[in-house]
Amino acid sequence: MPESSGLAAARYAGPVIDAHHHVWDLERNRYPWLLPDVLVPHRYGDYNAVKRSYLPADYRRDTAGLGVVSSVYMEAEWNPADPLGETRYVEELSAEGGVPGAMAAQAWLDAPTAAEVVAAQAASPIVRSVRHKPGGPATADEARLGGRTLLSDPLWRRGYAALATHGLHFELQTPWWNLHEAADLAAEVPETLIVVNHAGVLLDREPATVAGWREAMAGLAAHANVVVKASGLCVAGVPWSSELVREPVLTLVELFGADRVMFGSNFPVDGMFTDYAGLLDAYLDATASLSAAQQRAIFHDTADRVYAPDRIAGA
Repeated sequence: MPESSGLAAARYAGPVIDAHHHVWDLERNRYPWLLPDVLVPHRYGDYNAVKRSYLPADYRRDTAGLGVVSSVYMEAEWNPADPLGETRYVEELSAEGGVPGAMAAQAWLDAPTAAEVVAAQAASPIVRSVRHKPGGPATADEARLGGRTLLSDPLWRRGYAALATHGLHFELQTPWWNLHEAADLAAEVPETLIVVNHAGVLLDREPATVAGWREAMAGLAAHANVVVKASGLCVAGVPWSSELVREPVLTLVELFGADRVMFGSNFPVDGMFTDYAGLLDAYLDATASLSAAQQRAIFHDTADRVYAPDRIAGA
């Protein structure tokens, strides 16, 4: 369980590392899912509101005065034919002012060129990990009936093996009902750190959903080579609040320990529900009952250890 001293700790007021955000220039670069006439299935529903350029200057404006000292860029489903182009673009941005200070890059691990792409991504000074969403069952029922994701595919596993060769982490984004496969992967390839995105994709707060999610996350937490981002916890049609995130975040701390949990804003996508100050405020409120050391781990130390991001200029 999270530590308790009988008295609530003061709310965290130290430096913050944002372990998961995006920037994108829709005039300069191509992101298929952000094209004007495209709307792919998304857990937040209609996401047309984010179909606008969001640049480091916008991110710095949104985070001004909030204690954000470093950030980690997450690949943004850039043109899949040119994964290294995204890395070059983000390197340019990072060099201009430290936003972002590190990145998770794109790599299609079941592609014939997977090993070469992973090697090239690892050569970048700011790449720490790669993400390849593994698809698979779209519902818990499909998973219970034996549906599988790419996490269990032999060809994909060969590409995954290249990560350990180059010292890269794997960013896992898949709904909680597929996490039994991730637990098998963590056990079979213990040398690769798995970073679970968006808290295991908890889509709603219905009791049955939360119970299934908790069980799946507990199975994954048993593996020391797994950490998790407290991020992407908005729910379509539900107002943003600290109550919406309190139970999920405290459950993550209970299962993984605070030194394996890190805050991520998922901006600008979660900006559909609140501004950055409101988003961070809810996470700070939700974790205020934890010890000072636990709070610092969630908002700074875990991400610093996992990603070692450069600081934002002037932060």
